[in-house]
Amino acid sequence: MRFTFLILLSYFFLRAFGISTSYLGILPRDVFGLIGVITAPLAHGNLSHLMSNIFPVFLLTSLLYFFYDKIADQVFLYCYLVTNLLVWIIGRPYIHIGASGLVYGLATFIVAMGIFRGRFISIVLALLIVFLYGGMIYGILPSNPYISWEAHFSGALTGLLVGLWMSRQRRVSSL
Repeated sequence: MRFTFLILLSYFFLRAFGISTSYLGILPRDVFGLIGVITAPLAHGNLSHLMSNIFPVFLLTSLLYFFYDKIADQVFLYCYLVTNLLVWIIGRPYIHIGASGLVYGLATFIVAMGIFRGRFISIVLALLIVFLYGGMIYGILPSNPYISWEAHFSGALTGLLVGLWMSRQRRVSSL
């Protein structure tokens, strides 16, 4: 929930002071573009872009921290940093902004936990995410030149690998 608030605060701060989001984006393979590894998920191009990310971020982080509280910080950081670092490495030479890579990472992590862990609650959560966001799978394919499929792909790959790794942990939740 705090991260959702931080995204909203960043959006309105940037708008209020007329600061371009391009300063906060990931510019692949450029040293100055590395700042975006930290800041890109906080920058959104317009209100529609913000809304398409804010609700999934809120839901997915809430599920992560409620059902996987013992590993939630690690999972969040991996999905945040590794995803954005991959975008910096493989992305097209354009500025990439937004939290959709994080959304893909968290959603794929939750689905992966259901598949690899096989516990009842993990399976139920995975099915819920597939039901709500199953259409996201098309986002990892290049289709719109203005949408960072690289962030979607990097997030999904990161979420899958973190889910595989974390599914082997003994205690992932206090529940």
